[in-house]
Amino acid sequence: MGAGHGHGHEDGHSHGHGHTHGATADSDKRWLAGALALIVLYMAGEVVVGIVSGSLALLSDAAHMLTDAASIVLALWAIRLAARPAAGRMTFGWKRVEILSAMANGATLLVLAAWLTFEAIRRLFDPPEVTGGLVLTTALIGVVVNLIATLMISRANRSSLNVEGAFQHILNDLYGFIATAIAGAVIMTTGFVQADVIATLIVVALMVQAGVSLVRASSRIFLEAAPENLDPTAIGAAMAGRDHVVEVHDLHIWEITSGSPALSAHVLVEPGHDCHAVREDLAHFLAHDHHIDHATLQVDHAQPGILALGRDKESHCEQAHGPAHSALR
Repeated sequence: MGAGHGHGHEDGHSHGHGHTHGATADSDKRWLAGALALIVLYMAGEVVVGIVSGSLALLSDAAHMLTDAASIVLALWAIRLAARPAAGRMTFGWKRVEILSAMANGATLLVLAAWLTFEAIRRLFDPPEVTGGLVLTTALIGVVVNLIATLMISRANRSSLNVEGAFQHILNDLYGFIATAIAGAVIMTTGFVQADVIATLIVVALMVQAGVSLVRASSRIFLEAAPENLDPTAIGAAMAGRDHVVEVHDLHIWEITSGSPALSAHVLVEPGHDCHAVREDLAHFLAHDHHIDHATLQVDHAQPGILALGRDKESHCEQAHGPAHSALR
């Protein structure tokens, strides 16, 4: 009995995640590649029209579309790399590359928002001549193109933070074209050229919101924080409340990549009870109640002294990580 009863146990590999992920990844790549082709074709034409019309809103949309294209290329590369199996030093494989891609997408949104804010403020005080009709026509075409691209990417697996990053780029560009079209109509009807700048600042606000959200979500994964929908304190207490469990400590919950939570813990079991049975019960509980299919549980029998001392006992481990969750009253 002892530590051998739980070392290295990984529950959940029989669920078929790999096959499902492969099929989903192939579907994601098709939708992303289609959106990429559409965006690149339109972006080239928009740059020309933006220069001819003198519209910052159109040029900003074109710049945003360039980052859209880059975000999709990055997402496609991340999907391909993440499909590699775990080997050598990469014991989790390359799945977290998708989170790097999401963070890069969020960061580029924030950098682009800063640049557009600077340009918009500069033009607000010194507005150039803007051809409203050309801006309106191009923006309306852009709305259609981005709407199609947005619908295409929305068909991919948006639970992946990587795909969500590319989607947010495209969605913000769709908002941008709508704002630009309205600005073009205002310029045509009223001659108020500052409408072009105002449209740009509206898009900037949306970009900042999306960028901050992506950076925050990816940072949580890199910092090994528990997913937002999983409370370690509540889960630890629930584990300690299972039959024949004395204590749960060294509890860690993190995400390997978006949608792939993992858990490890040291579990102490009442002397005389089957460690294997307790481990299996905990693994089933975590998978069924909390959708944690990757759980590594070290299971040992509690020493009699620990049971006797109750709440005032010393920790089973000399350097325990985090609080201990105990069934003792």
